[in-house]
Amino acid sequence: MAPTNRHIEFESYKANRQAIPEDLAAAIPYVYKLVEGFNIPLITLDGYEADDIIGTLAKQAEAKGYTVYCMTPDKDFGQLVTESIFVYKPARLGNGAETLGIKEILEKWEVSDVKQVIDILGLWGDSVDNIPGIPGIGEKTAKDLIKRFGSMEAILANTNQLKGKQRENLETFAEQGLISKKLATIQLDVPIELDEERLILGQPDQEALEPLFAELEFRTLGKRVFGEEFNVLTTPPTSGTQMDLFGNAASTEATNTTTEYVPPVAGKNVHNTPHTYFLADTPVLKQELASLLSKQRSFCFDTETTGTDANVADLVGLSFSIEPGTAWYVPAPPDRAESMQVLAYFKPIFEDETIEKVGQNTKYDILLLARYGINVKGPLFDTMLAHYLIDPDTRHGMDVLAENYLGYTPIPITDLIGPRGKKQGNMQDVDMEAIKEYAAEDADITLQLKATFEPLLEKAEAVELAQKVEFPLVHVLADMEQSGVNIDVPVLQQLSETLATDIVELEKTIFQKAGVRFNIASPKQLGEILFEKLQLDPKAKKTKTGQYKTGEDVLLTLASKSDIVKDILEFRQLQKLKSTYVDALPMMINPLTGRVHTSYNQAVAATGRLSSTNPNLQNIPIRTARGREVRKAFIPRDENHVILSADYSQIELRLVAHMSDDKGMLDAFEKGLDIHRATAAKVYGVPLEEVTAAQRRNAKAVNFGIIYGQSAFGLSQNLGIPRTEAAQIIEQYFAQYPGIKRYMNETINFAKEHGYVETLLKRRRYLRDINSANQTVRGFAERNAINAPIQGSAADMIKVAMIAIHEAIKKQGLNGKMTMQVHDELVFDVPKEEVALFRALAEKHMKSALNMSVPIVVELGEGRNWLEAH
Repeated sequence: MAPTNRHIEFESYKANRQAIPEDLAAAIPYVYKLVEGFNIPLITLDGYEADDIIGTLAKQAEAKGYTVYCMTPDKDFGQLVTESIFVYKPARLGNGAETLGIKEILEKWEVSDVKQVIDILGLWGDSVDNIPGIPGIGEKTAKDLIKRFGSMEAILANTNQLKGKQRENLETFAEQGLISKKLATIQLDVPIELDEERLILGQPDQEALEPLFAELEFRTLGKRVFGEEFNVLTTPPTSGTQMDLFGNAASTEATNTTTEYVPPVAGKNVHNTPHTYFLADTPVLKQELASLLSKQRSFCFDTETTGTDANVADLVGLSFSIEPGTAWYVPAPPDRAESMQVLAYFKPIFEDETIEKVGQNTKYDILLLARYGINVKGPLFDTMLAHYLIDPDTRHGMDVLAENYLGYTPIPITDLIGPRGKKQGNMQDVDMEAIKEYAAEDADITLQLKATFEPLLEKAEAVELAQKVEFPLVHVLADMEQSGVNIDVPVLQQLSETLATDIVELEKTIFQKAGVRFNIASPKQLGEILFEKLQLDPKAKKTKTGQYKTGEDVLLTLASKSDIVKDILEFRQLQKLKSTYVDALPMMINPLTGRVHTSYNQAVAATGRLSSTNPNLQNIPIRTARGREVRKAFIPRDENHVILSADYSQIELRLVAHMSDDKGMLDAFEKGLDIHRATAAKVYGVPLEEVTAAQRRNAKAVNFGIIYGQSAFGLSQNLGIPRTEAAQIIEQYFAQYPGIKRYMNETINFAKEHGYVETLLKRRRYLRDINSANQTVRGFAERNAINAPIQGSAADMIKVAMIAIHEAIKKQGLNGKMTMQVHDELVFDVPKEEVALFRALAEKHMKSALNMSVPIVVELGEGRNWLEAH
């Protein structure tokens, strides 16, 4: 691509723009192919920007009598608007499309002539395109100056009428301002001719597009364009691209990440695939089915219900399958007592510990059946979790798995109950024949997925991880979710009132420091206050819409320089705390149980960590006093119980010591030293007892930063110290802990060779960008390579402990319950007389979960609420 006139005249034009992302660069040839396939006219001219080509063609079209619409969100195009040329802004971010004519442009820019848009852009500049503008002049000031003087040239000729820094900047950077105006001016003399015939949209070339859609796996879009018969797996792709295990184009790098995989014959569905689905709706048929299932070593099952929340949904029916292509559906009446009679046939087989139960997201079914008095027992095979171990970074829903691995498109739920929304129907109202086909298909296809995933688990060396960790954990989490936690609503109400007062007072303080009232929650207004009025950062970056960036990452870098920024961060934290937890938790209380039942997600975080929703326990703030107070609301079930907390101490650092086999770090843990103080002593070369608080704080930042591959720049930002000092600290850190540096290098090299890293229990994290030519993309993958084995091993460790503790509770017949898992902490609701027993078994099983070369410390506490216990 030849440089444009702007690049030639102003060398740093668009220099701030990052290099085109590697994935986008790879996609551009496909964009051209798609445009050509759809017969969409394409106009390019080497050495000229799209803006200039559009501008030139718009003017030529106007001269021929056309009404022209320039479809773009780009603010620069306001300068082109005339009686015949309009800017059409597409709908985005929830806002409808806009058509801007002369009236709208004049109002928007507060000018008397659309050409003055160029003057404003020249003064204001554009950080994205590296149009410098005049320092210290933002959008508002630029508009005011143009309103007063009419043009940039007039402003520069009358700077004597201005004062202070503004006058100084305009006189000093006058030439830069004029260059900026030129850069912002759309050229209207590109050597190109308007040919209306070339612009007529032709009919799509189906022969060219179908294989292209197949190669790009445009499933839904393909059906919209070519009809329901289109299937990406039956249409040969254009380039003969080899597909990997996950249905993606195979990489030429890191080839050991996948096994040989032959895509299935596709296009299958319930209408063209032989199957036998039975309706078991009489006592005799139910008894015969239950008898047949009782003789199996394994069976697949699924529940049909009235909703997605297992704690409140009602059972509609059950489906079973024991061989591909054959399944049964057992309807359950709406009346609960009658449903219980139906379930009585199957209760013995569900509770048979010798029969394996196969399902997709079995935790939901186990929770649902528990509400009907059935305690599902025995080994599990969960296809959602199996696929999570095979390919943790992609989707694990049954429909997409069926398409990708079986070439089969299941019946959409919307065919039965209609599209999502308020008017969506209920499964209890669906025709029996339709629901039989839908439900039985679920069990049939899930059983087929099991057969497909078993060899893939073996290939990924994940069979033991599945059978000993992920599958057994389903039972543990189901019990925890069923138990739920007790919430002290009055405590939350009082905290809500306190937070409301704090927020109002903080708002007053912010207004006082800003010298003006404004909407703190508005990024636009906040950016103008911080970067135009208060001038906190002359190099402040803007978003594509022209607003200043005011995200948390931006404010954190400014917090050490400004009290008002600290106040704004605290304001945001308090508002989020109040809305997300303090006011929301009481509304999450289940009306049937009076408790909050969080939902734990096993197949979300690629590292293996559990996540939770409704509420998200992992995100409850603990670093601030107000955040910690939320924990006061989590209380035992009654006065005879207490909350017991068992928390791993610095488990990730202990894992670093174990996995790196660094003698210095192992020795510090062996001696029971404060690891951050010990690190500071080594890094700063001072005796342990002479380490200052600041030195310990810096060492702590390095200890935890190293786990996440933190650079000297990141550490300097984190600690508010010069980058050279941060670099010296890291250099000294690696000199004192050479084993950690060796571990990092070896882990990255392993990842580059194999395409993945793994935890102590062989959980794999695939890193498809580890050999990327793009340094930024590759650097992100390298940081993941270092962190994933550590964080993933910590996740594996607490999961193993949870399973062992759960088994011990049941074996000993204890009444206490494990109710929450948050990061490296387990929380129990325990009768007072069982506290000593729970303390002992929690500590025992948490310490022995993995065989480690470093001492494991578990901090235990108890109290009348979670805060006291922690």
